[in-house]
Amino acid sequence: MKYKKLIHWTIIIPILSAAFYLLGFLNNTAFANIAGAILLFGSVLAAVHHAEVIAHKVGEPYGTIILAICITILEVGLIVSFMLSGSEGSQTYARDTVFAAVMIILNGILGVCIWVGSRKYKEQFFITKSATTYLVSLVAILVLTLILPNYTSSARGPYYSEAQLVFVSLACLTIYGSFLMFQTVRHRHYFVIENEGEVLREAAPPSIAATLGSLVLLIICLATVIGMAKGLSPVIEDFVENIGAPRALVGVIIAGVVLLPEGFAAIRAARNNQIQSSINLGLGSALASVGLTIPAVSAVCIYYDIPFVLGLDMKSIILLALSVFIVMMSLSSGKTNHLYGTVLLVNLAAYIFTVIVP
Repeated sequence: MKYKKLIHWTIIIPILSAAFYLLGFLNNTAFANIAGAILLFGSVLAAVHHAEVIAHKVGEPYGTIILAICITILEVGLIVSFMLSGSEGSQTYARDTVFAAVMIILNGILGVCIWVGSRKYKEQFFITKSATTYLVSLVAILVLTLILPNYTSSARGPYYSEAQLVFVSLACLTIYGSFLMFQTVRHRHYFVIENEGEVLREAAPPSIAATLGSLVLLIICLATVIGMAKGLSPVIEDFVENIGAPRALVGVIIAGVVLLPEGFAAIRAARNNQIQSSINLGLGSALASVGLTIPAVSAVCIYYDIPFVLGLDMKSIILLALSVFIVMMSLSSGKTNHLYGTVLLVNLAAYIFTVIVP
């Protein structure tokens, strides 16, 4: 039985991916690129699996925090890899990826969770105070990072000066750190419904050995994903250019690759009548995606003296404001229905369509 566990795909894929990258098999041939892309996606799935094992060991709400931070590390690694490639349009990758992640989470992941859960259970209930807390923190960070740069005058255009980047990064970390204190210490009960999904029998927590093994494999997965993404970045950029799409689509692709596994976890929770866990995963990832990614990318760009664009254009600001407003209204009553999910998914479709056809 122990040997069967050792040949599980979540163990084989990270080791195979690391060997594939370290031995230099990732090159410009079509076969190598396809194999690398498959291994990259498999490593992302494996990383989230091992993060879930660790999360199961520590319990809620710490589990969803670990998942959110894991996703953020992947996102930062991919963004930095693309930005350091120095290709045309790399200055906007951070903004485009963070914006895409927020739009996919607010409209896509939450929309599907609400729609799927409501179709199965008609209405699902969650703690309103948790959603309010997430959204208050998220809206403040979104305005500071993606909208305010358009209206400052120290740097020309939708940029922050170095001093402004430092201040905004510290502001993001302060808000996110205060939120974590709120979520895990002072008001933990806002984020946990003890009897949620009680029809399911919770599996026994993994052993310490299994948890430590997942921690090692998680580190391998994260390092491998970042390295392989850097090698595949020219391929993705060429693909976007060949289909005649704007460079912003690269950000959507990065965000999609990073968020898809966690999206599956959130949807699975909604199907199991655990909509509170879905909200924790979705909004927690959105908050971490902006509140941690921007400071991390800012630090890298300041160190390497890389300018990068943060401010959104007016079309994107309108879509972001619409998304935040719809989510706030959908989560204001403490219960969901399929109409909320439908509206959010239509909004996601409008966002993706206007990225491809601006």
